[in-house]
Amino acid sequence: MAPRLLGRASSRYGSGPRSRADGARFRGATTLSTLFHEKRLVPLERTRLLRSIVERAADRSEGPPVIVFDLDGTLMDNRPRVVAILHELAEEWRRKHPHAAALLECASPDGIVYGFQDNLRRLGIDDEALHLHAFDFWRARFFNDPHIRHDVEVPGASQYARDCHAAGATLVYLTGRDLPKMALGSFASLRDLGFPIGVIGTELVVKPRFEMPDTEFKRSVAPQLTRLGRVIAVFDNEAANCNLLLGCHPRCTAVFLDTQCAPDPPPLDARVRVIHTFELEP
Repeated sequence: MAPRLLGRASSRYGSGPRSRADGARFRGATTLSTLFHEKRLVPLERTRLLRSIVERAADRSEGPPVIVFDLDGTLMDNRPRVVAILHELAEEWRRKHPHAAALLECASPDGIVYGFQDNLRRLGIDDEALHLHAFDFWRARFFNDPHIRHDVEVPGASQYARDCHAAGATLVYLTGRDLPKMALGSFASLRDLGFPIGVIGTELVVKPRFEMPDTEFKRSVAPQLTRLGRVIAVFDNEAANCNLLLGCHPRCTAVFLDTQCAPDPPPLDARVRVIHTFELEP
């Protein structure tokens, strides 16, 4: 799920930095806690879960196995994309808004949260006029092919996807990114980060238009996944998407990636498992 903007600041993240010194602390921020942190599987349980899905990917007795992966916040960490845009904005603001530009330079991936305005406030930028300009600057870049190159994989994700594909699963990258402006960049990013793509057994499925809500899009696509085979597992970082995909494919294993998600998520279906990384224990 790609982050949307202009959401209210979430109290669970605490108050944002209010000085240059606080902005400097933002640079070294640690990973933020989440609503679902306590539901995360411990490393051994996570390893067993992920390996069990790979094992099921080799079983074709009930038809071709299909595994569905979201991209943003699931397989890919787009926080470096946000940081790259903030640093570009710092260059643009350097002459007219030098103090704000200096604060933007303090941005680092570990301190990035879901809401864009929340990030500006955490960096110490409270001017609403600057927020509006920054939003337009960010929006024009975040949802376009060129800046997708800044994304990195969620730890262990590309190797895990390769393992699932090698075992025999068809991988469906089902993303809220749109066809007109993000499909080519998404394909290139998957390729460059080592995910199976452009080969038999892989599908990149994107929204037909930007304005379509992600959950509405995934709800419309979910029943059609059976054209490829039987869905054995789904991975997403939005609770609503995990719930709807599991509702459509009740025999699959639904896995919630506890990275970043939209504000005020619905409760997770009790059957959904929670992880935050694809790293496996030895």
